[in-house]
Amino acid sequence: MFIKKKLNCAMLTAMAVSVGNGTAYAGATIEEVVVTATKRAESAQDIPVAVQALGGETLDDLNVSNFDDYIRFLPNVTAGGRGPGQSEVYIRGMSIDAITVLLSGAQGSTPNVAQYLDEQPVTSPGRNLDVYVADIERVEVLAGPQGTLFGASSQAGTVRMITNKPVMNEFEVGLDASLSSTVHGEDSNSAEVVINIPVIDDTLAVRAVFFNSNEGGYIDNVAGTYSLDPNVNPTLPTDADYSQATASNADLTEEDFNDSSYKGFRLSGLYTPHEDWSLLVGHMQQTLEVDGVFDYDPAVGDLEVNRFFEDKLEDTFNQTTWTVEGRMAALDIVYTGAYLDREVEQSVDYTGYNNTGGWIAYYTCTYVGYTASGSQRECLDPTKGFMGQADITRQTHEFRISTPQEERARLVAGVFYDKIVLETLDDYYYFASPEQQQQLGFALNAPISTAKNINPNTRPAGVGFFNDITRTEEQIAVFGELAYDIAPETLTATVGLRYYDMESDFEGSSNFANGPFSGSVDLDSGRDYDSSGGHTTEPLKAHDIITKFNLSYTPTPDTLFYGTYSEGFRPGGFNRGGGLASRNPAFPTVEVTYETDNVKNYELGWKTTLADGSIRFNGAVYFIDWSDMQVSRFDPVNVSVLTFIDNSADAEIRGLDTDLVWAASESLTLYAAFSYIDTELVSTDSEVIELAPVGSELALTPKFQGNLRARYQWDFGEYEAYWQGALQYAGSSYSSVVVADRRKQDSYTTADLSLGVNKDSWGAELFVENLTDERAELFHNVQDDIPRITTNRPRTIGLRFSYDLQ
Repeated sequence: MFIKKKLNCAMLTAMAVSVGNGTAYAGATIEEVVVTATKRAESAQDIPVAVQALGGETLDDLNVSNFDDYIRFLPNVTAGGRGPGQSEVYIRGMSIDAITVLLSGAQGSTPNVAQYLDEQPVTSPGRNLDVYVADIERVEVLAGPQGTLFGASSQAGTVRMITNKPVMNEFEVGLDASLSSTVHGEDSNSAEVVINIPVIDDTLAVRAVFFNSNEGGYIDNVAGTYSLDPNVNPTLPTDADYSQATASNADLTEEDFNDSSYKGFRLSGLYTPHEDWSLLVGHMQQTLEVDGVFDYDPAVGDLEVNRFFEDKLEDTFNQTTWTVEGRMAALDIVYTGAYLDREVEQSVDYTGYNNTGGWIAYYTCTYVGYTASGSQRECLDPTKGFMGQADITRQTHEFRISTPQEERARLVAGVFYDKIVLETLDDYYYFASPEQQQQLGFALNAPISTAKNINPNTRPAGVGFFNDITRTEEQIAVFGELAYDIAPETLTATVGLRYYDMESDFEGSSNFANGPFSGSVDLDSGRDYDSSGGHTTEPLKAHDIITKFNLSYTPTPDTLFYGTYSEGFRPGGFNRGGGLASRNPAFPTVEVTYETDNVKNYELGWKTTLADGSIRFNGAVYFIDWSDMQVSRFDPVNVSVLTFIDNSADAEIRGLDTDLVWAASESLTLYAAFSYIDTELVSTDSEVIELAPVGSELALTPKFQGNLRARYQWDFGEYEAYWQGALQYAGSSYSSVVVADRRKQDSYTTADLSLGVNKDSWGAELFVENLTDERAELFHNVQDDIPRITTNRPRTIGLRFSYDLQ
């Protein structure tokens, strides 16, 4: 079925395992949803795994269109980020703070939630792959460590987006369009087309989806100025003339400047030469374009900012996939491979760096002997900016076998290979003017000659610092899960193991502007990551075995209880700022590398279907022991002018997830879900990062989140009509565990309404999202050194139209 859509702001509602496909007709029962969370196709109610499955009709009912839509309001899921393609997702409270996109390539730790597009992991530091939700079969959210089947980064959970595949012997056409208007903002529109064509009966079918979505802005870049303040930044000279040290954004002011668009297509073909064998090949291309920022500055005004350097993002990816499935004797065999090529170009205003940078005076102010008078220093235009490019390639291969599902002992086992190459080029435009740069005797910047270079060319004038870094990660893993029915159809034990062998490397350089200046620190030195501060040409190696144990009890066909012990991990890596003595002798030297952090999860869960299938009630209670947490920090005053990561704390998490779906009648379906998560720092042992005190809550995790939704459907003459209402609540939380970045985020409640009609293949809907125009405080951040708040889209009213021919 053709899936939509656009513009969900706050609709998520009571989604859990069972919400699957939203409506509940046919005798007031709830439709079953099939998932592949165990690497087998099974009913979500029959597997002892905490999985929230948002089926195609549910995604359509909730008007989900992108990453923020389908994870933001899940009751045990949160996100930290600053707009499309610039977020990270967190599950069950396992969050520290979000990685700034300025460092996502050079020094971003690997996320602890794995993101999958079909069979390929597509996780990337600080930059979620924001796939437009068009023609999607389902989204699976697997809570808790999933390391045995899904590997590295499935430490807190896994989010899987499963696309619709070609359908044999059926011709389908789907059209979808929407128009909407946002209060305080611009209009938005979207259009999608899906075509399924049977080419050869029972043998060959192809499917294509095309989409174009344009979301209008709602944040204003208003006129303003920025002046240097020597009282804020102690590195600024006291003898300088600050009369010229003011930036103006007059050329960049614009109302509703945070536009975004998703454009792309997906093509796939399914070939079945034999009843036991099939070949599926697909290709997807998407370009995400974003202007402006999605966080506002409350010191400037509601939904307003002052930005002095252009904010712009272009994020394009191509993914090619291939899967062979077949049966050999009693074994089901699957080989799947994929190649992802992602290119990101971004520019960001970084003028706020004037308040924290250790070399601001060097970049912005002249020196005696280089001023016009030769006697007094002058501080010039403080505008600063970042222009970065990240090229990410990833190839994966997995071969696995499965024994028959009906046997008493059942095995899923396989081998997995993964290679990631992340090339990052970061140029920081720091100098007040090229003339000042030249007056000080600095040449155009050039990479360190001994380092491996992605770009060997000189950098443009004005660039005061740059990264030219290649990160690689290669791993091979062997995995398996064996289930055995101790008592047939009643008591089952499952054991899972995964052995991984991984190598990661970090090559290239970080460089200051080349020049003759010599002072307490040699600014003519950069960092060659094959030689400086303990770095060598040797890659970082890691290998280990992670385990899972599960016991499930099914006293009746409609009741399942289970207990699980599971482990998760995410890789360590290299520190840009490691190996060199801290600037303040009271602080120890940062280690050259940081290690993997580890998770042990203890969980008890239940899945029940009651009242002849009209009620579904699921839940889980859990305890998580999280050790050697990876925490990032930028402290140019005491430690390093380069951001670093340290295994600096341990935490414990206790939680409860529940959801309820009730098909109250053939017309009315009610959904409810909530999570309670109690997070606590239990130890902090870092000597280079000032963390919140022991006993503090972790970041970006409300203690309580809940959702309610009601959907009512009835016949209206020749039409099928419906209305839907939803409420979502999130309690207060904190933005970071690092004291300098920690801000309290207020609780919020949002509401949505919709009214629609369907007739034959046609449908129309009127919707209102964020009915009360709530400013949800989704993420307080100081990533550009000026505090801002990422918020939701203001109240939006729109119309949707659809046509499905089958």
